[in-house]
Amino acid sequence: MSITLTLLIPVATAILLLCIPKDKTAELRMTALFGSLATLAFSLALLGGFDAQTAGFQFTEKHEWVPSLHIHYHVGIDGISLFLVVLSALLTPIAILCSWKSVEKRVREFHIALLLLTSGVIGVFVALDLMLFYVFWEVMLIPMYLLVGIWGSTERIRAAVKFFIYTMAGSLLMFLAILYLYQHTGTFSVEDIYQKPLTGTAGLLCFLAFALSFAIKVPLFPVHTWLPDAHTEAPTAGSVILAGVLLKLGIYGFIRFAIPFFPEAAVLAAPWISVLAIIGIIFGALMCFVQEDMKRLIAYSSVSHMGFVVLGLFAFNEQGVQGCVLQMVNHGISTGALFLLIGAIYERRHTRRILDFGGLAPVAPRLAIIFFITTLSSIGLPFLNGFVGEFLILQGAYSRNVFYAAFAGLGIILGAVYMLTLYRRIFFGETDREENAEMKDLEGRELAFLLPLVGLMVFLGLFSPWFTAKIQPSIEQWLKLVQAGGG
Repeated sequence: MSITLTLLIPVATAILLLCIPKDKTAELRMTALFGSLATLAFSLALLGGFDAQTAGFQFTEKHEWVPSLHIHYHVGIDGISLFLVVLSALLTPIAILCSWKSVEKRVREFHIALLLLTSGVIGVFVALDLMLFYVFWEVMLIPMYLLVGIWGSTERIRAAVKFFIYTMAGSLLMFLAILYLYQHTGTFSVEDIYQKPLTGTAGLLCFLAFALSFAIKVPLFPVHTWLPDAHTEAPTAGSVILAGVLLKLGIYGFIRFAIPFFPEAAVLAAPWISVLAIIGIIFGALMCFVQEDMKRLIAYSSVSHMGFVVLGLFAFNEQGVQGCVLQMVNHGISTGALFLLIGAIYERRHTRRILDFGGLAPVAPRLAIIFFITTLSSIGLPFLNGFVGEFLILQGAYSRNVFYAAFAGLGIILGAVYMLTLYRRIFFGETDREENAEMKDLEGRELAFLLPLVGLMVFLGLFSPWFTAKIQPSIEQWLKLVQAGGG
């Protein structure tokens, strides 16, 4: 079991793709798929060998990288990052399968970008050296920019540039804060910095620099405006990775870096960030009611859902943080599946306009059933994965401030209304268009990547204690760290 191999397999596969002629599309797709499945296998090996009783980092590897600057290749995982690594590895082969027929130009370059993005994302989740983290943070920006800008829809260039500008603006400020932190502590080691948290005005300014970068990635209101454009213009695979994994990087950044590095500032800022999270919950939900494009609607729903995750995190109690980590995984599964289903519909009808549909349930029953289960998962129906995470977040928010829970509860109600309305408009009513009446149902390849996600929705809904048992020791240790530094 090796974290390094999990990181290197996508890179090695991308290099191997360069050796395959670009016109051999079948060989390119199969090679990329096998490479992504190998990455998934190694991530599952890490899950299987993980000690749920240990709060600290496991499978750690540390080697000198730039000795003169005390920069190390230092990686490891704990209960907080474990499932995010597995989720990243899981969604990559799914993204490849969903693009099997839809991506026909520059097939080799597409899969190289996707594999390098996977490696960059996993690198962020496992990096225990601050400079190593920043390298991975910047590396993943490039392939995502290319996925949107080359294989996206008609407004892809505008969406890609907007994504790039937002992310780079936050990253540059964070880099300055990293340099100041190194000057203050004399180290880039994450674990060492935990023992030397920065306080006072310097700590507040550095926290704000980190927080802006991570808030953009979440995205937190009001720096969310890049997300609907990026989702709408990205190819289906890009939307799946963006919703399933990239949005979690911002939350993870808060957990791993911003809050424990500057706990005093984080506690001071918690009420303000919680209010922004609640505004995002309500605003994102209301925006869903006026969307005409299915993909854009799900994009705004992500703004709302990620507001819940931020609210749970800044409750700074066990229930809230457990719900935050659990809901990161839940959102990746449910929203990733929604984008896959919308992508399947778009491949058949070449439109995402909600008014162009109606009466699809009798025409495509398999699509209707899986879409319905995924919708129920997204709105938090009991016995499905979304319920447990939202319940824990509301419980944590209530313990912090009853008004937080009340407004967040309104967001849940609005979420149920807009998602069930979307489902009704697509699948019920009259089939009054010939294109809808002749639409094909889901095929075997699509069921192969959708059914595992449906299975996970049910499994995490019924057996959430299996999940929370693995993350609880790390969360307890993290809360002690924050409370000791935050006062």
